[in-house]
Amino acid sequence: MPFIDNIVQPTHLLVVLAVALLVLGPKRLPEVGRAIGRGLHDLRSAIDDVKPSREELMGTVKADAPAGAAGTVGATERKA
Repeated sequence: MPFIDNIVQPTHLLVVLAVALLVLGPKRLPEVGRAIGRGLHDLRSAIDDVKPSREELMGTVKADAPAGAAGTVGATERKA
């Protein structure tokens, strides 16, 4: 995907920031930046909340066991 590789370059980011500054103005730009940051934070939190339940549904999570039990199970299996 050469198109995506060429989008994220420092010069392109500077142009986007300059256009945003012209469109929004210096007073509104920090507000919009904070709002975008909060939105990304909320999105990441929601994704992190959904991940464990998705893994349980797909069966990729092992049964609940104490943290120390995982190490002892392997040791008992080697002795047997």
